[in-house]
Parts: sequence; structure tokens; C-alpha cells
Amino acid sequence: MRNFETIWNELEPWLAGLEARRKAAVKRLVRGSVIGGIAALIIFIVAFAVDLPFPVAVFGAVITGFGLAAVAGAPLHALRTEVKYGLNERLAEAFSLRYAPQPASPARFESFRSHGLIPNSDKRSFEDHFSGEAHGAAFELYEAELKQRRRSKKRTYYVTVFRGVLIRIAFPRTIEGVTLITRDQGIFNALDGLMRSANGRRLERIGLVDPAFERIFQVYGTDQVMARYLMTPTFMERVLALETALKGKNVRAVFDEGLAEGFGKGELLLAAETGNLFEPGSLFQPLNVRERVQAIYRDFELIEEIIALVLAPDEQPEWMG
Repeated sequence: MRNFETIWNELEPWLAGLEARRKAAVKRLVRGSVIGGIAALIIFIVAFAVDLPFPVAVFGAVITGFGLAAVAGAPLHALRTEVKYGLNERLAEAFSLRYAPQPASPARFESFRSHGLIPNSDKRSFEDHFSGEAHGAAFELYEAELKQRRRSKKRTYYVTVFRGVLIRIAFPRTIEGVTLITRDQGIFNALDGLMRSANGRRLERIGLVDPAFERIFQVYGTDQVMARYLMTPTFMERVLALETALKGKNVRAVFDEGLAEGFGKGELLLAAETGNLFEPGSLFQPLNVRERVQAIYRDFELIEEIIALVLAPDEQPEWMG
């Protein structure tokens, strides 16, 4: 990883070179929005004057106004995409990562869902895929936004139920069966435990010795010995540290032997509700401002911290290899 000053010195000239385009695109959007507003008002007045139904007049005005504004805003939208992809590609390279605007295939998405790490959804979108290696293990991370359909008496609408990162790690230690790390459900823990299963096998609650960990998490597994082997005191400390690093964004995870398929001895899937990361910020402000790049740089530092916390070398019993 290169330090921020080195990266900033490389990126600042590129961003400064885009300033003229940004200013022109903003001016076009503002001008187009004003013209769109005036055109919408004219459409509404004319429609009202010729005695068209009020809903028709409103619809025509709205379509006209927003249509002209959208056309005017196209260059600014294109520039925003260019800046976002350019920043993410350059920063990913600085952190020894590979970047793609979208995952070719959202890794293990159905496994995240079937293990209860993410909720069911009616609409889903994915972006910002990163991959690399750390401590000898391959990993990949991508962002997901999941929405559920809701209905009222008058309309159907969608509510965001998850916005965050999904991480797949080829765990370097042997994994057998399934070990699930989920959120503590308080008085509903007993009921939650009865409903837990994986691949037709019942998941049993794993009792651990860390009270700080068990105040936040519950652990279930198909194998008590394997679960305790994986959930070492050091690993539990790291998960708690991760919870702190993400500011309590509902971290949950699962170890699964059945996901390897050449990716490693087994896999760790981790979900966290981080919000929308890796964004360039408002294009109504100058591009060549340190704070803009620092904000995304901190997102990349967060990736590095997550992977380091999970994959940092740890002592393990020789017999587990």
C-alpha cells in the first residue's frame, strides 16, 4: 500500500485536468433545469387553458421538466462515472487490488442468502467489485443493495433492506461443516436456534467463553469441535474489532466447507451494512480537493483492515493443519 501523499500527488493533476469539463457540465445542468422548469410551467398553463384534465396537465408538465433536466444532466452523469471508475481503479492498484465496476457474477450470493446473512429481496443490484490476496489467501468484495417490495392500499413500493459489502475469503485454515456467526436475538435466541440448519443438517448453538462476544453474536455449527477450533479467542477479538471498525454495522459471517471448489480449504463469507462506499462525492464542488480522494482512500483502508483482522496469522493446533 502506498501512502496517501504519494497517491494524492499522482491523482491531483488528473483531477485538475477534468475541472473545465466539470464546470461546463454543471452549467449545462443548471441551464437545462431552468429551461425545463419554464417549459413545464408553459405546458401546464396551456393544458389548463385548453381544459385538459388536471392529472394530464400535471403529467405533461412533469415529464417535460424532468426530461429536459435529464438530457441536460447527461454530461455530468458521464463525468461522475468516469471520475468514480478512475479513482477506484487507481486506488485499487495502490492497495494491490483488482477493480471492476460490477462483479461478473456476484460471488456466493445465494449462499449469503440461504445462511441468513442477508434478507430475501425482490430487487437487487451489485457494484464495485474488488479482489486480491492477503496472507496467502484469495478474497473478493463487492457492494450489494437489496430491496423488498411492499404494498399499501394505494401503491406498490420498494424498501431498501440491505446496503453494504459482501466478502468472500478463501480461509487458510481447514474448515469442516458449517459454523455460523449471527447477531444476538435476545429473548428470541431459543426460537432462532430451532430454525437454524444448513444443507439439511441441524445447526447447534455453540457456547463460547467470551461474554463480550456473546453479548453481540450467537454462534451455531454442525460440529462443536470444529466450531470451537475456528472461534479462537483471538478470532473473536478480531470480530469485535471489526464490529468497532465498521461502527457496529451488523457484521455477520459463516464458515462453510462446501464452498471451496478450488478456492481454498473452505470459505468465510462475511456481510456488513456499510452503506454506499467508493463514491466520488458531489460534482458541484471542485474535483481536485484532497478531502474527496481521502474519503475514498479511507474506504480502501477499511477493506484492508477487514481482511487483516480476519486473515492475520493465528496459532492453531498442529493436528488441525
